[in-house]
Amino acid sequence: MTELINEPGVREAMPLLASNEGVWEGWYRYYDAKTGELTDQHRSRLICRLFNKDGVDHYHQTNHYYWDDGRVEVRDFPAVYKDGRIWWDNALIKGWAATMQPDDFNRSTCLNWTRHDEPGIYLYEMIQNNDERTNRARTWQWFRDGKCYQRTLIDEVFVSRDWQNWSNDGAPDN
Repeated sequence: MTELINEPGVREAMPLLASNEGVWEGWYRYYDAKTGELTDQHRSRLICRLFNKDGVDHYHQTNHYYWDDGRVEVRDFPAVYKDGRIWWDNALIKGWAATMQPDDFNRSTCLNWTRHDEPGIYLYEMIQNNDERTNRARTWQWFRDGKCYQRTLIDEVFVSRDWQNWSNDGAPDN
């Protein structure tokens, strides 16, 4: 007889990720890895959601990007939770997020993903939260053919836990 093992849900297994549910605003800054030169920057608003559908825990992040020249871009990142990780496989990326081990202070999450439209490129992301879960810093290390070519630094402030009633009118004021 096969015994069923009930895996804890995403909120229980990944409490740090669950504490990030809501609306975040900040800045993305891209740097050339060789020169350290700033190559792009833009403001951001991220809406991070957790929900259960048909017995499966889901994570869904919608990123709104705002450039000073008036450009706006919106990207959706739906994912599922299984085997202790968040898993993405959508039109843009394939990868995972996991609680960083060990992290004695429960402040860090690690991600790894590839972009479907850019073969030979992968990146690792580190997310560090403050203890109050009101500020976070994210670092992306971009690799092409095994060499780091770009870094992205992201600074964000928590705006609201109430993502369901959030109005996305206008760019953030940060």
